[in-house]
Formats: sequence, C-alpha cells, structure tokens
Amino acid sequence: MRDDIIFEVEDKTNRKIRLTKTQWEHITITHQDMNKYLNEIKETVEDPIKTLPHESSEELKKYFTYLKHREHPNRYLRVIIKYLNGDGFIITAHFTRTIK
Repeated sequence: MRDDIIFEVEDKTNRKIRLTKTQWEHITITHQDMNKYLNEIKETVEDPIKTLPHESSEELKKYFTYLKHREHPNRYLRVIIKYLNGDGFIITAHFTRTIK
C-alpha cells in the first residue's frame, strides 16, 4: 500500500475504494466533526445501507449508513466516492438528516 493511503477496502460490488491522507485532511478541515469517524467511514464503504448515484456526475456515488451517536442523533453518514478507471476514491464524508 502506498504511504499516502489511509485505508483501502472493497465495497459490496468488489471495487477497491481508498481514502488518501490528502482527502482525509480535506474531510476533517471541511467537516471538523468527522475527525472521530474514520472507522465509520470505512464501514460505510464496506457495508452501506443504501447507495445512490450522485446527481452532478456519473463518476460519483453516495454511500449511506445510519449512526446512533449521541453527538449526531438520527443522522446518516454520507460518503461520496469518485470512480476513475474502476477504482474508487473517497472525496468527502459528512452527516446528513436524509438519504438523498
């Protein structure tokens, strides 16, 4: 595994998805509350409760899971992945109240 990769997993469709240090920095700077949820991001990619295409690009897909944390009650974790040449890259992750 390359030094700039935090983790690489396979999603339910057996595609490799990775999170790089650069994107993790982007996520934690843009959504500061996400710094405690690295494992949940990984689990969402591996076993989402729902996936949806992204409305702005065919290369993007949204993965969702439901979290029952005190800090974020009744919220979904949304992870957005970009696919290039068969590989997926996490570009952002954040909490949302709805799956859409």
